[in-house]
Amino acid sequence: MSVPRPNATARLPARTGGRVVVDQLLVHGVDTAFCVPGESYLAVLDALHDVGDRLRLVVCRQEGGAAHMAAAYGRLTGRPGVCLVTRGPGATNASVGVHSAFQDSAPMVLLVGQVPRSSAGREAFQELDLRPFFGQMAKWVGQAEDPARLPELLVRAFSAAVSGRPGPVVLGLPEDVLAETVEVADATPYQVVEPHPDPADVTRLRELLAGARRPLVLAGGAGWTAAAAAGLRAFAEASELPVAASWRSQDVLDNRSPSYVGHVGLGIGPGLAERVRQADVLVALGPRLGEITTGGYTLLEVPRPRQALVHVHPSAEELGRVYQADLAVLAGVGPFLAAAGSLERVADPLWRSWTRQARQEWLDWSRPPATAGAALDLARVWAWLRERLPDDTVVANGAGNFTVWLHRFWRYTQTGTQLGPRGGAMGYGVPAAVAAKAVFPERVVLAATGDGDFLMTGQELATAVQAGLPVVVLLVNNGMYGTIRMHQERAYPGRVVGTDLVNPDFAALARAFGAHGEVVARTEELAPAFERALACGCPAVLELRVGPESLAPPG
Repeated sequence: MSVPRPNATARLPARTGGRVVVDQLLVHGVDTAFCVPGESYLAVLDALHDVGDRLRLVVCRQEGGAAHMAAAYGRLTGRPGVCLVTRGPGATNASVGVHSAFQDSAPMVLLVGQVPRSSAGREAFQELDLRPFFGQMAKWVGQAEDPARLPELLVRAFSAAVSGRPGPVVLGLPEDVLAETVEVADATPYQVVEPHPDPADVTRLRELLAGARRPLVLAGGAGWTAAAAAGLRAFAEASELPVAASWRSQDVLDNRSPSYVGHVGLGIGPGLAERVRQADVLVALGPRLGEITTGGYTLLEVPRPRQALVHVHPSAEELGRVYQADLAVLAGVGPFLAAAGSLERVADPLWRSWTRQARQEWLDWSRPPATAGAALDLARVWAWLRERLPDDTVVANGAGNFTVWLHRFWRYTQTGTQLGPRGGAMGYGVPAAVAAKAVFPERVVLAATGDGDFLMTGQELATAVQAGLPVVVLLVNNGMYGTIRMHQERAYPGRVVGTDLVNPDFAALARAFGAHGEVVARTEELAPAFERALACGCPAVLELRVGPESLAPPG
């Protein structure tokens, strides 16, 4: 198919650089952008006024929240989430979301209004050199110095964000570049280029599995679509292969599948941890094999694991970065699983009992204990929610010990329903939920937060109210920075300092924002309170008040 090219003799319309930027966003299929407005990119805001509802602008209350929203959008859709912020303080505030997008392998484009070109290098008002600042947390950092090059730079930004291992890209836009008028053609839409496996890779995988007695598939990372998830399920179930999810990737396989055996991350079941160690063939399908997934680099020995390792990843830089694989495959998860579908089904696998035992261990691990340990039992909260809510419910969480309850007792049944910061950034849950509700307005979207976690970005509840995005926030309030308290008690027992919190009345705070707010102090109060939250038609906060005994699940 030929690509239409601009007529070299035709007169191009004159546009401001700001309008060129907005037109490129439309060319690249952007339907939503997240921002905190700034005077450095007024020309972009003015151009957005002209395009109306072709591009929805979600106006946020702090750049960190806006950047988290863009990162979550990218993770949910596979398309770059777009965030617009101003120079200096705006860019530095946004950096937490850029770092999260980098560790999440989430495609994102951060557009930063910059000081005028004539002022650059003088430490002008709010001046920040973007390249050294974002260089270690972005795939590419650029800056426009000529409005005629804006289409070129933006197509490079979008292409870089989705190529190989997806991630964030940062582009500086000096305000005089945006204000200047230029005659330039639009770029054509960016293309996703994804590596495919060599047929010899599939043959070698077949050979390794043929000699296996204790195989384990470890699936996760980026690039998962409904088709890829279906391919994983077909590949695993055809030969009764056990599949564990890597860190915060529990939605890559329907947890009801007989092949699903749990989550390799914080709060891993002891039985599953031992099975990772005992596996004779480990097929790492998509994850980076980072610190959390590998139990601090102990479940797999560095650099040469005891297990025969197959590592499939779309980035050549990631293969061999920490672990030397017996089979390193440069491929996206979708193309690899499409090729692996040609493998013959193992009719009577030698590992059948291994898989079934691992499955039963996970089922037992993910059931709430028979006796409640507190007036408000978080295990039963999540077990009740998973029975009550539809399969396509999106759950976004921030960081803290409260997430261990979610990861253990909630069950994911559809891909694209888990949003959790793999880089452990507090404050991710509420903004990510707002982004999810913007992408899927018809779905139930939950934000799981802690008391310390919520107050990192709780102001984005105002964004949810203003944008009409009725998310439900489940806020676990134990009056402390729980994760740090847990580590503190282990390392320095009886010497608590710096981890106690004095909190507001979160339910009243929610109502002050114009949201629905209630306090839940007992397990039996959850169901009626949750039904009221769902029915209210606006954002809602349920403050779940628990004590220090709820720092972590039993067992």
